[in-house]
Amino acid sequence: PLLRSFLDPDGKLKQFPAKRKMKIIALFYLAERIEADRDYTEQEINEILLSWHTFHDPATLRREMYDYHLLDRTRDGRIYHKGSPLPNMETLL
Repeated sequence: PLLRSFLDPDGKLKQFPAKRKMKIIALFYLAERIEADRDYTEQEINEILLSWHTFHDPATLRREMYDYHLLDRTRDGRIYHKGSPLPNMETLL
């Protein structure tokens, strides 16, 4: 509902919001597509993100998700997993 203007008919993010509140909502929307309790390679995270947005910038999305603690990664950056626990969206807004 809040993201409606940022989503295409398939539910893919068609642009990354500039305003902080909408950006955080968009990042949580993408985080819902990542399974908890599973390790992913950077490529696997990129593939998930690419399948849920149309502007072809998984690196920015991945970094933003990491910065907001929606994704964690190993020190060497090779293995990613969903943040656990996820931060409370309301406290970030």
